[in-house]
Amino acid sequence: MILAVCSKNDEANEQAPFEQHPVMVLRRDDIACFVANWDDKASNLRKIARALNIGLDSLVFADDNPFERNLVREELPQVGVPELPDDPSFYISTLADAGYFEALSVTAEDRERGHQYQANVERDLLRETTTDLTTYLQNLQMQLIPNPFDEVSLARVTQLINKTNQFNLTTRRYTEAEVRVVMNDPRAVTLQMRLLDRFGDNGIIAILIAKVHANEDAVIDTWLMSCRVLGRQVEEACLNVLAEQARALGARRLIGEYLPTAKNGMVSNLYGRLGFEPAGSLAEGGARFSLDLTNFDAAPVLMTIVEATHARI
Repeated sequence: MILAVCSKNDEANEQAPFEQHPVMVLRRDDIACFVANWDDKASNLRKIARALNIGLDSLVFADDNPFERNLVREELPQVGVPELPDDPSFYISTLADAGYFEALSVTAEDRERGHQYQANVERDLLRETTTDLTTYLQNLQMQLIPNPFDEVSLARVTQLINKTNQFNLTTRRYTEAEVRVVMNDPRAVTLQMRLLDRFGDNGIIAILIAKVHANEDAVIDTWLMSCRVLGRQVEEACLNVLAEQARALGARRLIGEYLPTAKNGMVSNLYGRLGFEPAGSLAEGGARFSLDLTNFDAAPVLMTIVEATHARI
Protein backbone atom coordinates (compact mmCIF):
# COMPACT_ATOMS: atom_id res chain seq x y z
CA MET A 1 0.00 0.00 0.00
CA ILE A 2 1.30 3.45 -0.93
CA LEU A 3 0.42 6.32 1.39
CA ALA A 4 -0.38 9.80 0.07
CA VAL A 5 -1.79 12.96 1.61
CA CYS A 6 -4.53 14.94 -0.16
CA SER A 7 -5.35 17.93 2.01
CA LYS A 8 -6.95 21.37 1.84
CA ASN A 9 -4.42 23.27 3.90
CA ASP A 10 -1.17 25.18 3.73
CA GLU A 11 1.58 22.64 3.14
CA ALA A 12 3.70 23.73 6.11
CA ASN A 13 0.75 23.40 8.51
CA GLU A 14 -0.17 20.00 7.08
CA GLN A 15 3.35 18.62 7.35
CA ALA A 16 3.92 19.83 10.91
CA PRO A 17 2.23 16.88 12.68
CA PHE A 18 4.24 14.36 10.64
CA GLU A 19 7.49 16.16 11.45
CA GLN A 20 6.93 17.48 14.97
CA HIS A 21 4.17 15.69 16.88
CA PRO A 22 5.88 13.50 19.52
CA VAL A 23 3.45 10.57 19.31
CA MET A 24 2.72 10.61 15.58
CA VAL A 25 3.24 7.06 14.29
CA LEU A 26 3.46 8.01 10.62
CA ARG A 27 6.34 10.31 9.72
CA ARG A 28 6.85 12.47 6.65
CA ASP A 29 9.13 9.82 5.12
CA ASP A 30 6.23 7.33 5.17
CA ILE A 31 4.22 9.49 2.75
CA ALA A 32 5.06 8.81 -0.90
CA CYS A 33 3.21 11.85 -2.27
CA PHE A 34 2.23 14.90 -0.22
CA VAL A 35 -0.28 17.32 -1.77
CA ALA A 36 -1.58 20.12 0.44
CA ASN A 37 -3.12 23.22 -1.13
CA TRP A 38 -6.50 24.89 -1.59
CA ASP A 39 -7.49 23.16 -4.83
CA ASP A 40 -10.41 20.76 -4.93
CA LYS A 41 -9.52 17.24 -3.86
CA ALA A 42 -10.60 15.57 -7.11
CA SER A 43 -7.98 17.62 -8.96
CA ASN A 44 -5.39 16.81 -6.33
CA LEU A 45 -6.13 13.10 -6.62
CA ARG A 46 -5.39 13.37 -10.33
CA LYS A 47 -2.05 15.01 -9.44
CA ILE A 48 -1.25 12.20 -7.00
CA ALA A 49 -2.03 9.52 -9.58
CA ARG A 50 0.20 11.26 -12.13
CA ALA A 51 3.02 11.75 -9.63
CA LEU A 52 2.97 8.09 -8.60
CA ASN A 53 2.34 6.91 -12.17
CA ILE A 54 -0.60 4.73 -11.17
CA GLY A 55 -4.20 4.55 -12.36
CA LEU A 56 -7.01 6.37 -10.59
CA ASP A 57 -8.62 2.98 -10.05
CA SER A 58 -5.71 2.15 -7.72
CA LEU A 59 -6.62 4.97 -5.31
CA VAL A 60 -8.68 4.74 -2.12
CA PHE A 61 -9.75 8.14 -0.76
CA ALA A 62 -10.39 8.21 3.00
CA ASP A 63 -11.76 11.58 4.14
CA ASP A 64 -13.78 12.63 7.18
CA ASN A 65 -15.73 15.27 5.21
CA PRO A 66 -18.88 13.91 3.49
CA PHE A 67 -18.85 16.79 0.99
CA GLU A 68 -15.35 15.84 -0.19
CA ARG A 69 -16.29 12.16 -0.37
CA ASN A 70 -19.34 12.90 -2.52
CA LEU A 71 -17.37 15.25 -4.77
CA VAL A 72 -14.76 12.58 -5.47
CA ARG A 73 -17.43 9.93 -6.08
CA GLU A 74 -19.05 12.18 -8.69
CA GLU A 75 -15.84 13.45 -10.34
CA LEU A 76 -13.75 10.28 -10.12
CA PRO A 77 -15.95 7.17 -10.02
CA GLN A 78 -12.83 4.98 -10.50
CA VAL A 79 -11.55 5.94 -7.03
CA GLY A 80 -12.61 3.86 -4.03
CA VAL A 81 -14.35 6.06 -1.44
CA PRO A 82 -15.33 4.32 1.81
CA GLU A 83 -18.11 5.96 3.79
CA LEU A 84 -16.36 6.80 7.05
CA PRO A 85 -18.49 7.02 10.23
CA ASP A 86 -18.73 10.14 12.37
CA ASP A 87 -16.82 8.47 15.19
CA PRO A 88 -13.10 8.27 14.32
CA SER A 89 -12.65 5.23 16.56
CA PHE A 90 -14.45 3.20 13.88
CA TYR A 91 -12.23 4.34 10.98
CA ILE A 92 -9.87 1.36 11.23
CA SER A 93 -12.59 -1.27 11.28
CA THR A 94 -14.45 0.49 8.44
CA LEU A 95 -11.38 0.48 6.20
CA ALA A 96 -10.56 -3.12 7.11
CA ASP A 97 -14.10 -4.34 6.43
CA ALA A 98 -14.20 -2.59 3.04
CA GLY A 99 -11.60 -5.08 1.73
CA TYR A 100 -9.54 -2.57 -0.27
CA PHE A 101 -6.22 -3.73 1.11
CA GLU A 102 -6.59 -7.48 1.32
CA ALA A 103 -3.75 -9.55 -0.14
CA LEU A 104 -2.96 -13.24 -0.30
CA SER A 105 0.65 -12.51 0.59
CA VAL A 106 2.88 -9.58 1.44
CA THR A 107 6.50 -9.58 0.33
CA ALA A 108 9.41 -7.57 1.71
CA GLU A 109 9.34 -5.56 -1.52
CA ASP A 110 5.70 -4.67 -0.87
CA ARG A 111 6.76 -3.17 2.47
CA GLU A 112 9.33 -0.99 0.69
CA ARG A 113 6.85 0.31 -1.88
CA GLY A 114 6.28 3.70 -0.28
CA HIS A 115 10.00 4.45 -0.04
CA GLN A 116 10.47 3.41 -3.67
CA TYR A 117 7.84 5.92 -4.78
CA GLN A 118 9.49 8.64 -2.68
CA ALA A 119 12.76 7.91 -4.46
CA ASN A 120 10.89 8.31 -7.76
CA VAL A 121 10.00 11.86 -6.76
CA GLU A 122 13.72 12.55 -6.27
CA ARG A 123 14.45 11.05 -9.71
CA ASP A 124 11.85 13.34 -11.23
CA LEU A 125 13.47 16.35 -9.58
CA LEU A 126 16.82 15.31 -11.05
CA ARG A 127 15.20 14.98 -14.48
CA GLU A 128 13.71 18.47 -14.24
CA THR A 129 17.10 20.00 -13.40
CA THR A 130 19.07 18.10 -16.05
CA THR A 131 19.31 19.65 -19.51
CA ASP A 132 19.36 16.45 -21.58
CA LEU A 133 18.30 12.82 -21.30
CA THR A 134 21.79 11.36 -21.71
CA THR A 135 23.17 13.34 -18.78
CA TYR A 136 20.14 12.43 -16.67
CA LEU A 137 20.58 8.70 -17.31
CA GLN A 138 24.30 8.90 -16.63
CA ASN A 139 23.66 10.73 -13.37
CA LEU A 140 21.25 8.02 -12.25
CA GLN A 141 24.15 5.51 -12.14
CA MET A 142 21.83 2.59 -12.92
CA GLN A 143 22.62 -1.06 -12.37
CA LEU A 144 20.39 -3.81 -13.80
CA ILE A 145 20.54 -7.16 -12.02
CA PRO A 146 19.00 -10.08 -13.99
CA ASN A 147 18.28 -13.35 -12.22
CA PRO A 148 16.26 -16.45 -13.10
CA PHE A 149 13.13 -17.26 -11.12
CA ASP A 150 13.78 -19.19 -7.91
CA GLU A 151 11.86 -20.34 -4.85
CA VAL A 152 12.69 -17.18 -2.91
CA SER A 153 11.30 -14.93 -5.65
CA LEU A 154 8.38 -17.16 -6.63
CA ALA A 155 5.67 -15.35 -4.65
CA ARG A 156 6.76 -11.91 -5.86
CA VAL A 157 7.08 -13.04 -9.49
CA THR A 158 3.60 -14.57 -9.39
CA GLN A 159 2.20 -11.43 -7.79
CA LEU A 160 3.60 -9.23 -10.57
CA ILE A 161 2.35 -11.55 -13.31
CA ASN A 162 -1.17 -11.35 -11.91
CA LYS A 163 -1.42 -7.63 -11.20
CA THR A 164 0.53 -5.84 -13.97
CA ASN A 165 -1.74 -4.48 -16.68
CA GLN A 166 -0.28 -1.51 -18.57
CA PHE A 167 3.21 -2.56 -19.63
CA ASN A 168 2.26 -6.18 -20.25
CA LEU A 169 2.53 -7.57 -23.77
CA THR A 170 0.25 -10.58 -23.30
CA THR A 171 -1.36 -10.17 -19.84
CA ARG A 172 -1.28 -13.92 -19.28
CA ARG A 173 -1.99 -14.88 -15.67
CA TYR A 174 -0.36 -17.83 -13.90
CA THR A 175 -0.65 -19.50 -10.54
CA GLU A 176 2.39 -20.04 -8.37
CA ALA A 177 2.39 -23.72 -9.31
CA GLU A 178 2.37 -22.84 -13.02
CA VAL A 179 5.23 -20.39 -12.57
CA ARG A 180 7.21 -23.10 -10.77
CA VAL A 181 6.77 -25.44 -13.76
CA VAL A 182 8.22 -22.80 -16.10
CA MET A 183 10.98 -22.07 -13.60
CA ASN A 184 12.08 -25.72 -13.76
CA ASP A 185 11.80 -26.02 -17.56
CA PRO A 186 15.33 -26.34 -19.02
CA ARG A 187 14.12 -24.90 -22.35
CA ALA A 188 12.67 -21.75 -20.82
CA VAL A 189 14.36 -18.44 -20.13
CA THR A 190 12.99 -16.84 -16.95
CA LEU A 191 14.17 -13.41 -15.88
CA GLN A 192 13.40 -11.19 -12.92
CA MET A 193 15.06 -7.81 -13.37
CA ARG A 194 16.02 -5.64 -10.43
CA LEU A 195 17.09 -2.01 -11.00
CA LEU A 196 19.29 -0.02 -8.64
CA ASP A 197 20.40 3.59 -8.97
CA ARG A 198 21.86 6.42 -6.92
CA PHE A 199 18.53 6.98 -5.16
CA GLY A 200 18.06 3.37 -4.07
CA ASP A 201 16.54 0.05 -5.04
CA ASN A 202 13.64 0.17 -7.52
CA GLY A 203 12.85 -3.47 -6.73
CA ILE A 204 11.92 -6.05 -9.35
CA ILE A 205 10.91 -3.94 -12.33
CA ALA A 206 10.49 -6.55 -15.10
CA ILE A 207 9.48 -10.18 -15.57
CA LEU A 208 10.22 -12.10 -18.78
CA ILE A 209 9.46 -15.66 -19.85
CA ALA A 210 10.56 -17.10 -23.21
CA LYS A 211 10.28 -20.72 -24.34
CA VAL A 212 12.72 -22.16 -26.87
CA HIS A 213 11.08 -24.57 -29.34
CA ALA A 214 12.52 -27.29 -31.54
CA ASN A 215 12.44 -24.98 -34.59
CA GLU A 216 14.95 -22.72 -32.78
CA ASP A 217 12.37 -20.01 -32.15
CA ALA A 218 12.26 -18.50 -28.65
CA VAL A 219 8.68 -17.35 -28.11
CA ILE A 220 8.27 -14.56 -25.55
CA ASP A 221 5.34 -15.76 -23.47
CA THR A 222 5.44 -12.95 -20.90
CA TRP A 223 7.06 -9.53 -20.82
CA LEU A 224 5.89 -7.09 -18.21
CA MET A 225 7.52 -4.04 -16.67
CA SER A 226 6.88 -1.42 -14.05
CA CYS A 227 5.79 1.88 -15.56
CA ARG A 228 7.95 3.59 -12.93
CA VAL A 229 11.09 2.92 -14.97
CA LEU A 230 9.89 3.87 -18.45
CA GLY A 231 12.17 6.15 -20.43
CA ARG A 232 15.38 4.86 -18.86
CA GLN A 233 16.43 2.39 -21.62
CA VAL A 234 15.31 -0.53 -19.45
CA GLU A 235 13.33 -2.04 -22.34
CA GLU A 236 16.48 -2.17 -24.49
CA ALA A 237 18.52 -3.60 -21.61
CA CYS A 238 15.93 -6.32 -20.98
CA LEU A 239 16.01 -7.30 -24.65
CA ASN A 240 19.82 -7.45 -24.58
CA VAL A 241 19.76 -9.91 -21.67
CA LEU A 242 16.89 -11.97 -23.08
CA ALA A 243 18.54 -12.28 -26.51
CA GLU A 244 21.82 -13.42 -24.97
CA GLN A 245 20.17 -16.08 -22.83
CA ALA A 246 17.90 -17.30 -25.63
CA ARG A 247 20.92 -17.70 -27.94
CA ALA A 248 22.65 -19.69 -25.20
CA LEU A 249 19.76 -22.17 -25.41
CA GLY A 250 20.13 -22.46 -29.20
CA ALA A 251 17.51 -19.97 -30.33
CA ARG A 252 18.00 -18.27 -33.69
CA ARG A 253 14.89 -16.07 -33.58
CA LEU A 254 12.91 -14.25 -30.92
CA ILE A 255 9.15 -14.27 -31.46
CA GLY A 256 7.18 -11.60 -29.66
CA GLU A 257 3.41 -11.49 -29.26
CA TYR A 258 1.21 -8.53 -28.49
CA LEU A 259 -2.31 -9.29 -27.25
CA PRO A 260 -4.29 -6.04 -26.84
CA THR A 261 -6.35 -5.32 -23.75
CA ALA A 262 -8.20 -2.27 -22.50
CA LYS A 263 -5.11 -1.15 -20.56
CA ASN A 264 -1.96 -2.19 -22.47
CA GLY A 265 -2.14 0.05 -25.54
CA MET A 266 1.06 1.78 -24.44
CA VAL A 267 3.11 -1.27 -25.55
CA SER A 268 1.40 -1.89 -28.89
CA ASN A 269 4.48 -0.67 -30.80
CA LEU A 270 7.16 -1.94 -28.41
CA TYR A 271 8.46 -4.75 -30.61
CA GLY A 272 8.61 -2.55 -33.68
CA ARG A 273 10.50 0.10 -31.74
CA LEU A 274 13.04 -2.51 -30.61
CA GLY A 275 13.76 -3.70 -34.16
CA PHE A 276 11.39 -6.66 -34.52
CA GLU A 277 9.74 -7.30 -37.89
CA PRO A 278 5.99 -7.98 -38.32
CA ALA A 279 5.35 -11.73 -38.48
CA GLY A 280 1.60 -12.14 -38.76
CA SER A 281 -1.66 -11.48 -36.97
CA LEU A 282 -3.27 -13.08 -33.93
CA ALA A 283 -6.90 -13.26 -32.88
CA GLU A 284 -8.73 -10.18 -31.59
CA GLY A 285 -6.27 -7.65 -32.97
CA GLY A 286 -3.12 -9.30 -31.70
CA ALA A 287 0.14 -9.42 -33.64
CA ARG A 288 3.36 -11.42 -33.86
CA PHE A 289 6.85 -10.05 -34.40
CA SER A 290 10.23 -11.67 -35.07
CA LEU A 291 13.85 -10.73 -34.40
CA ASP A 292 16.79 -12.49 -36.10
CA LEU A 293 19.20 -13.36 -33.30
CA THR A 294 21.98 -14.41 -35.69
CA ASN A 295 22.47 -10.75 -36.66
CA PHE A 296 21.40 -9.13 -33.40
CA ASP A 297 23.71 -6.60 -31.78
CA ALA A 298 22.97 -5.49 -28.25
CA ALA A 299 21.69 -1.94 -28.07
CA PRO A 300 23.93 0.49 -26.16
CA VAL A 301 22.40 1.41 -22.80
CA LEU A 302 23.46 3.85 -20.11
CA MET A 303 23.51 1.35 -17.28
CA THR A 304 25.64 -1.48 -15.97
CA ILE A 305 24.25 -5.00 -16.24
CA VAL A 306 25.65 -6.87 -13.27
CA GLU A 307 25.41 -10.40 -11.97
CA ALA A 308 24.17 -11.33 -8.52
CA THR A 309 24.18 -14.62 -6.67
CA HIS A 310 20.66 -13.87 -5.53
CA ALA A 311 18.24 -10.99 -5.84
CA ARG A 312 16.77 -9.61 -2.61
CA ILE A 313 13.02 -10.14 -2.63
